[in-house]
Amino acid sequence: MWHLMFSEDQAPSLNQMSEFVGSERKRWDHLNEYLQGTYHVTPSIEYSSCSAQPGWNVKYRKGGKSLCTLYPLKDSFIALVVVGPKNDEQVAFEMEAGLFSSSVSNTFAKAKPMSMGRWLMIEAVDDDVLEDIKHLISIRLAS
Repeated sequence: MWHLMFSEDQAPSLNQMSEFVGSERKRWDHLNEYLQGTYHVTPSIEYSSCSAQPGWNVKYRKGGKSLCTLYPLKDSFIALVVVGPKNDEQVAFEMEAGLFSSSVSNTFAKAKPMSMGRWLMIEAVDDDVLEDIKHLISIRLAS
Protein backbone atom coordinates (compact mmCIF):
# COMPACT_ATOMS: atom_id res chain seq x y z
CA MET A 1 0.00 0.00 0.00
CA TRP A 2 1.16 3.48 -0.92
CA HIS A 3 0.78 5.11 2.50
CA LEU A 4 3.03 2.45 4.06
CA MET A 5 5.87 2.91 1.56
CA PHE A 6 6.83 6.44 2.63
CA SER A 7 6.55 7.66 6.19
CA GLU A 8 5.39 11.16 7.04
CA ASP A 9 9.01 12.34 7.28
CA GLN A 10 10.14 10.70 4.02
CA ALA A 11 8.58 12.43 1.02
CA PRO A 12 8.67 10.56 -2.29
CA SER A 13 9.69 12.27 -5.50
CA LEU A 14 7.21 12.88 -8.30
CA ASN A 15 9.10 10.21 -10.26
CA GLN A 16 8.68 7.65 -7.45
CA MET A 17 4.96 8.38 -7.46
CA SER A 18 4.89 7.97 -11.22
CA GLU A 19 6.63 4.60 -10.96
CA PHE A 20 4.16 3.45 -8.30
CA VAL A 21 1.10 4.02 -10.47
CA GLY A 22 2.61 1.42 -12.79
CA SER A 23 0.35 0.60 -15.71
CA GLU A 24 -1.37 3.99 -15.40
CA ARG A 25 1.91 5.90 -15.52
CA LYS A 26 1.20 7.29 -18.99
CA ARG A 27 -2.05 8.95 -17.83
CA TRP A 28 -0.47 10.08 -14.52
CA ASP A 29 2.48 11.67 -16.34
CA HIS A 30 0.20 13.21 -18.96
CA LEU A 31 -2.03 14.87 -16.36
CA ASN A 32 0.94 16.19 -14.37
CA GLU A 33 2.58 17.57 -17.52
CA TYR A 34 -0.74 19.03 -18.71
CA LEU A 35 -1.35 20.86 -15.43
CA GLN A 36 2.19 22.23 -15.25
CA GLY A 37 2.30 23.27 -18.90
CA THR A 38 -1.24 24.56 -19.39
CA TYR A 39 -1.70 26.39 -16.09
CA HIS A 40 1.97 27.13 -15.27
CA VAL A 41 1.67 25.61 -11.82
CA THR A 42 4.18 23.72 -9.73
CA PRO A 43 3.24 20.45 -8.06
CA SER A 44 3.28 20.42 -4.28
CA ILE A 45 3.97 17.02 -2.74
CA GLU A 46 2.17 16.90 0.59
CA TYR A 47 1.39 14.36 3.28
CA SER A 48 -2.19 13.73 4.36
CA SER A 49 -3.33 11.78 7.38
CA CYS A 50 -6.91 11.81 6.07
CA SER A 51 -8.40 8.39 6.67
CA ALA A 52 -10.07 8.34 3.24
CA GLN A 53 -6.78 8.55 1.32
CA PRO A 54 -3.75 8.70 3.65
CA GLY A 55 -0.18 9.24 2.56
CA TRP A 56 1.64 11.43 0.09
CA ASN A 57 -0.21 13.16 -2.72
CA VAL A 58 0.33 15.89 -5.31
CA LYS A 59 -1.60 19.14 -5.03
CA TYR A 60 -2.00 21.75 -7.71
CA ARG A 61 -3.11 25.30 -6.92
CA LYS A 62 -3.35 28.47 -8.96
CA GLY A 63 -3.99 31.89 -7.52
CA GLY A 64 -4.96 30.44 -4.16
CA LYS A 65 -7.54 28.12 -5.76
CA SER A 66 -7.18 24.36 -5.57
CA LEU A 67 -7.17 22.78 -9.03
CA CYS A 68 -6.91 19.15 -7.96
CA THR A 69 -5.12 16.67 -5.75
CA LEU A 70 -3.66 13.48 -7.21
CA TYR A 71 -3.45 10.32 -5.13
CA PRO A 72 -1.22 7.50 -6.41
CA LEU A 73 -2.61 3.98 -6.24
CA LYS A 74 -1.09 0.71 -7.37
CA ASP A 75 -1.66 0.63 -11.15
CA SER A 76 -4.06 3.57 -10.91
CA PHE A 77 -4.60 7.00 -9.39
CA ILE A 78 -7.38 9.21 -8.10
CA ALA A 79 -7.90 12.88 -8.88
CA LEU A 80 -9.84 14.90 -6.33
CA VAL A 81 -11.57 17.82 -8.01
CA VAL A 82 -13.95 19.99 -6.05
CA VAL A 83 -16.91 21.45 -7.90
CA GLY A 84 -17.22 24.55 -5.77
CA PRO A 85 -20.36 25.76 -4.04
CA LYS A 86 -20.49 28.84 -6.23
CA ASN A 87 -23.50 28.73 -8.49
CA ASP A 88 -21.36 29.31 -11.57
CA GLU A 89 -19.34 26.11 -11.03
CA GLN A 90 -22.42 24.03 -10.25
CA VAL A 91 -24.34 25.52 -13.18
CA ALA A 92 -21.41 25.06 -15.56
CA PHE A 93 -21.15 21.40 -14.63
CA GLU A 94 -24.88 20.85 -14.96
CA MET A 95 -25.03 22.68 -18.31
CA GLU A 96 -22.20 20.55 -19.65
CA ALA A 97 -23.24 17.32 -17.91
CA GLY A 98 -23.86 15.59 -21.23
CA LEU A 99 -20.22 16.07 -22.16
CA PHE A 100 -18.93 14.02 -19.23
CA SER A 101 -18.55 10.26 -19.14
CA SER A 102 -21.18 8.32 -17.26
CA SER A 103 -18.55 7.46 -14.65
CA VAL A 104 -17.88 11.12 -13.80
CA SER A 105 -21.57 12.06 -14.03
CA ASN A 106 -22.38 9.29 -11.54
CA THR A 107 -19.58 10.42 -9.23
CA PHE A 108 -21.02 13.95 -9.29
CA ALA A 109 -24.55 12.71 -8.62
CA LYS A 110 -23.38 10.61 -5.65
CA ALA A 111 -21.17 13.33 -4.14
CA LYS A 112 -22.81 14.92 -1.15
CA PRO A 113 -23.25 18.70 -1.53
CA MET A 114 -21.30 20.42 1.25
CA SER A 115 -20.55 24.02 2.11
CA MET A 116 -17.23 23.72 0.23
CA GLY A 117 -18.85 22.11 -2.82
CA ARG A 118 -18.96 18.56 -4.11
CA TRP A 119 -15.74 16.61 -3.65
CA LEU A 120 -15.29 14.31 -6.63
CA MET A 121 -12.84 11.46 -6.08
CA ILE A 122 -12.33 10.29 -9.65
CA GLU A 123 -10.28 7.23 -10.53
CA ALA A 124 -8.60 7.82 -13.88
CA VAL A 125 -9.64 4.54 -15.47
CA ASP A 126 -9.43 5.56 -19.13
CA ASP A 127 -8.69 8.45 -21.49
CA ASP A 128 -12.31 9.71 -21.42
CA VAL A 129 -12.20 10.09 -17.65
CA LEU A 130 -8.80 11.78 -17.92
CA GLU A 131 -10.32 14.33 -20.31
CA ASP A 132 -13.23 14.80 -17.89
CA ILE A 133 -10.78 15.62 -15.10
CA LYS A 134 -9.11 18.23 -17.29
CA HIS A 135 -12.53 19.66 -18.20
CA LEU A 136 -13.58 19.91 -14.53
CA ILE A 137 -10.37 21.78 -13.74
CA SER A 138 -11.06 24.23 -16.56
CA ILE A 139 -14.56 24.86 -15.09
CA ARG A 140 -12.97 25.60 -11.71
CA LEU A 141 -10.66 28.19 -13.21
CA ALA A 142 -13.34 29.80 -15.36
CA SER A 143 -15.50 30.60 -12.34
